[in-house]
Amino acid sequence: MEERWSTDQVLALAPDVASRKAGARLALPASWSGTGTARAAVWGLCAGSGSKPYQTVVDTKGPGYQCSCPSRKFPCKHALGLLLLWSEAPGGAVGPAEAPDWVTEWLDSRQERTRAAAAGPAKPADPEAARLRAERRGRRVTAGVTELERRLTDLLRGGLAGADREGYQKWDEIAARMVDAQAPGLATRVRELGAVAAGGGDWPSRLLEESSLLHLLTRGYLAEQRLPGPLAATVRSRVGFTTDAAELLAGPTVRDRWLVLSQLDTSDDRLTTRRIWLHGARSGRVAMLLAFGAAGRAPELTLPVGLSLDAEVAFYPSARPLRAVLGESHGPAAPGAVPAGVPVGPALAAYGAALADDPWLDAWPVVLSGVVPIPGTDSGGWQLADADGQDALPIAGRGPWRLAAVSGGHPVTLFAELGHTGVRPLTAWGPDATPVPL
Repeated sequence: MEERWSTDQVLALAPDVASRKAGARLALPASWSGTGTARAAVWGLCAGSGSKPYQTVVDTKGPGYQCSCPSRKFPCKHALGLLLLWSEAPGGAVGPAEAPDWVTEWLDSRQERTRAAAAGPAKPADPEAARLRAERRGRRVTAGVTELERRLTDLLRGGLAGADREGYQKWDEIAARMVDAQAPGLATRVRELGAVAAGGGDWPSRLLEESSLLHLLTRGYLAEQRLPGPLAATVRSRVGFTTDAAELLAGPTVRDRWLVLSQLDTSDDRLTTRRIWLHGARSGRVAMLLAFGAAGRAPELTLPVGLSLDAEVAFYPSARPLRAVLGESHGPAAPGAVPAGVPVGPALAAYGAALADDPWLDAWPVVLSGVVPIPGTDSGGWQLADADGQDALPIAGRGPWRLAAVSGGHPVTLFAELGHTGVRPLTAWGPDATPVPL
């Protein structure tokens, strides 16, 4: 029998608070007709402002969504309302039924796209032209890296004093040169240098550290041919070279029962980036999925925290493979168990080993077991400590009031990102084993 999601798992899909509230208002049988579930799909017709109801269908294996409403959010309020109606709410308002044609056509098209992706990328029409384009880009990137090397040398030769008074214009101009050189990864890191210089506090030390890492990256790219394969792949990805997702899925994949550890959105003026962390029950590996949406629009890929997927994942090449692409799912998703974690000490050791392989890591994923948030003193902020108090980590960002509420002073299992400023809590499992996004 198909296992239905909990209300919390459905609400975790919502792109924002407004969608969560609007979806809850639609989770009433009176709002729907023609509902049903089959083939791991849920569908229904929702009355709208027009004469024709909206056709809404959700593939719970993906999950994936389709609705005839004009909303630019994924999932829209109709998909959320339908899932809430189908979930563990009393009454069982959505039962097994034969799928109508519009549902079958959409499900078949999704399966066809999955098969096409698994078949691998299409070969270029002109391999020689593709080779020449790759060589041309390589020359442009090398020229850009060489210019950046000179700029960094000039910066250090002239000293860092006064860099905080120059504003962003200088850094934006260098970043634009890196974009022209087709090295977007370098452009992003150059912009971050401008933010460091304008950030106040001990900015000279931080600017020196970030400039050194950027210098190490440029030297690594210029010596790429002499690097071990995994490290060379890491350097290329940090510079801005990408691998086609279809090409990855055509190669070796890792099939596992993947638990959704967290889902986090960050936005700027141009893009919304969604970072989804997965944990493999059998392999023990952690995978990071990235999804993007235009400014003001949520990314389409949405996975509720606590859900477990029997799926294939392909990792991007790297010295420490983390980023991945989600492939074919095998059967419907189901609620997952609490992941196994480690104390603070082993987590720190794992982070140090990862940095040795990839010094440009922004954060390292860790699952911590038996940890307690401890209020800070006058000289410091909150800390995350083992239950015995032997080891502790500073908590980065704002005070973890939600984590403190989940813990209640008792040990919890926690998924977090560990970086040079401390640990960033993302999901906690309290005594009742329910995942709580933080």
